[in-house]
Amino acid sequence: MQFMVVERFKNRDAKAVYRRLRERGRQQPDGLRYVGSWIEANFDRCFQLMECDDARLLQQWVAAWSDLMEFEIVPVVPSAETREAIEPSL
Repeated sequence: MQFMVVERFKNRDAKAVYRRLRERGRQQPDGLRYVGSWIEANFDRCFQLMECDDARLLQQWVAAWSDLMEFEIVPVVPSAETREAIEPSL
């Protein structure tokens, strides 16, 4: 499954986040895959697309970063797959 993870940098402190990333890496457990990320120009939020089959892996990852960020996790489906699912009912 894919998840759009919306992260808010606490105190807009992107430097602390990138410092930890440099020192410890993403700290993601095996089975949680990073797909890509985008950062707002004002350093308020980061949007990451992640993949995994077990949501507990997301929980482990969030626990490792929760002191620096707040998280919103949204299960998502690619648009092309959604269109395929809806097409028969159109």
